[in-house]
Amino acid sequence: MPRYFFNTRIGNEVIADPEGEELRNPDRAWEVARAMILELLKIEGMEDLMRAVLEVTDDEGEIVLEFPFVEAILDDTEPAADDANIPVTKH
Repeated sequence: MPRYFFNTRIGNEVIADPEGEELRNPDRAWEVARAMILELLKIEGMEDLMRAVLEVTDDEGEIVLEFPFVEAILDDTEPAADDANIPVTKH
């Protein structure tokens, strides 16, 4: 299974995810990224993180997707039924 790394970028600062997560595909990485952002916004508060971006990279360091934090709260779709079971990578 491919490994995805969830790195948080705030301006020029990057908080790297050294461990990553083994996930079945990029769609699952998107689901995990969204769940992580929503959890971080609950813990850290929105004001400091609204300009942050979660950069998801593969094993080779290539960016698979960029997920701005603001998009996670603007996304009005309901979370998937199994979102409660999505592991949240800690930085």
